[in-house]
Amino acid sequence: MAVLSLPSLPGPTHSSPNPTRHSIRSSRPYFTVKLTAASDNNRWSPAGDFLRQLSVSSVLLMGLGFSSVWGFSHPASARISPSVLPQETEDTKKLGKVENLEKFEDEDTELAFERWKSKSYALTVPLRVVALEGSLPPVWIREFLRSQGKRVRFRPEFRRSVKDIFHELSDPFTKGKINPKSAASADLVTLGDSWLNYAIGKGLVEPVIGAEEQDWFQELSDKWKVYLRRSTEGNLDSQGRIWALPYRWGSMVIAYNKKEFQKHKLAPVEDWSDLWRPELAGKISMVDSPREIVGAVLKYMGASYNTTNIDSQVVGGKNAVLQQLELLVQQVRLFDTQHYLKAFRAGDVWVAVGWSSDVLPVAKTMSNVSVMVPKSGASLWVDFWAIPATTRLVTDQMGGRVRGPSPLVQQWMEFCLQPERVLPFKEEVIPGASPISLKASVEQPQERTKGRPKLETNLVANLPPSEILSQCELLEPLSEDALSDYKWLVCSLQKPKPGIMNRLRFSLISLVPTFWSKLHSKAA
Repeated sequence: MAVLSLPSLPGPTHSSPNPTRHSIRSSRPYFTVKLTAASDNNRWSPAGDFLRQLSVSSVLLMGLGFSSVWGFSHPASARISPSVLPQETEDTKKLGKVENLEKFEDEDTELAFERWKSKSYALTVPLRVVALEGSLPPVWIREFLRSQGKRVRFRPEFRRSVKDIFHELSDPFTKGKINPKSAASADLVTLGDSWLNYAIGKGLVEPVIGAEEQDWFQELSDKWKVYLRRSTEGNLDSQGRIWALPYRWGSMVIAYNKKEFQKHKLAPVEDWSDLWRPELAGKISMVDSPREIVGAVLKYMGASYNTTNIDSQVVGGKNAVLQQLELLVQQVRLFDTQHYLKAFRAGDVWVAVGWSSDVLPVAKTMSNVSVMVPKSGASLWVDFWAIPATTRLVTDQMGGRVRGPSPLVQQWMEFCLQPERVLPFKEEVIPGASPISLKASVEQPQERTKGRPKLETNLVANLPPSEILSQCELLEPLSEDALSDYKWLVCSLQKPKPGIMNRLRFSLISLVPTFWSKLHSKAA
C-alpha cells in the first residue's frame, strides 16, 4: 500500500534524481507528495484504491487552499502576474544596474554640459551701451570684459552728441516703431544733465530698480544723492526715485590765448567779470546754451545758476540781469556750440567759453593756451547712465530690446563707480572726473604725459581746486518762475547785431526741450 508523506509547509523545491518524488508548485509555497510503492505481490483492493485517490485529492485541495490564502494576504501581489513574482530578486538586481547606468550617463551629460558652457558662444549675456563719443575711457571696456568673463557680449556704441542720443531715444515714442540699432533699444544710454529731467517727464527712461541698496549709490556723497532723487516729472524730490547714475562730470571753463594777451599786454582771465572787459569785445566765442549764458550773467552778479525767481533773489531783479545780458551779447562774437572752438583755434577770437569736455582736448593740441575755472565758481556738467523705457512700447517687431534691461546693468553701474575707475581721469586720458571725486579735489599738481604741450590751468587732474569747487553748482531743473524769467529776458533783448541775436534767441529756446514746450504753452 502507498504511504503518503506531507512535509512541513512551506517546503523548498528540491532537485532530485529520485523518480518517486514529484513536486507541485503554486505561486509561492511548495508541497511535496512522497509515494512509496509496495511490493508487486501486494495488489491494491478497490477500497484501498478509493482511499488512496481520496487522500491525494484532499492533499491537492489543501495545497491550493493555502496558496489562495497566502496570495490574498498581499493585495498588491494580486495585481502581479504569478509568473513575475518569483523573479523579484532578479528584477531588483536589474534595477540597481539601471540606476548605476543612469548615474554614469548623468555624469557624462554633466561633463558634456560643462564643455559646452566653456565655449565662447554659449550662454552669452548681452549688454548694449550707447555712450557719448569720448566720454568712456577705452580701458574701462577691456577691464569690464576681463572682470565678467567671456560669456559677456558687451557692445558699446558711440554718438557724436547727447542731442543725437536724445533724438534716437524719443523717436520710437512719437513714431510707435523702434529701430533695433537705435539708442532706444540699448540697455543704457548717456544723457546730459540738461536732458535728464525732460526724459524722465516724458517717460523716455525708467527708474533704476533697487538703486538705494546698491554699493555704488551708498558710496556717493550726499550732494549726489540729493541731486539724483527725482519726481516722475524730473524735478528734484527728496522722496523721489533714482533715475540715473552719474559716471563723469566736469565744469565750465574759460580758455584764452596767452600769446595774444601778452602781445596786447592784457591781464589774464580769472573770473566771469573778465568777459565784460572792453578790450575783449568781439574777441569771445561761447556755447549757445541758455543755461550757461544766463547763468554766467547770474554768477557775475553774485547770484546762483539755480535762481528760481530773479526779482526776489537778484539785486535789481530782471531789469538788472537784462542790462548785463545785453552787454555780454555785445562782447561775444560767436554763440555756436559746434564752431566756437574752431574760431578759437583759428585765432579769430582770443577767448573761448565752454564745457571742459570740449575745451581741454582742443587746448592740449595748441600752444600758449591757458584754461581756467572762474574763481567765483562755475556750473558743473554731468554725464549719466540712464535706462531707456523700451518695455513701454507695444510692438511685434523682431530684434531690438523688447525685454527688460540686461542683468548686467547693475554690474556695469557698480564697475563705473569703483575707485579703480578714477585713474583714467587723473591721468587725463579723457576730460572729466569720477563722481566719487566730487568730495575733494587733488591739491598737488601731477606730471603730465611726456610729449603733450604743457597746458597752463588751475585744474588739477581734471578737477577744480577745492576752494573753487566749493562754489561750483550742479544745474537743477528750471522752475516755473525761472522759465517765465528766461522767456522775458529773451523777448526783451535788443538786437544791435541781428544775425548774432537771432541765433542766440533760437538757441535759448530750441536747445532746451522743456523750455521750448513750456514757453509755447504759456504763450498760447
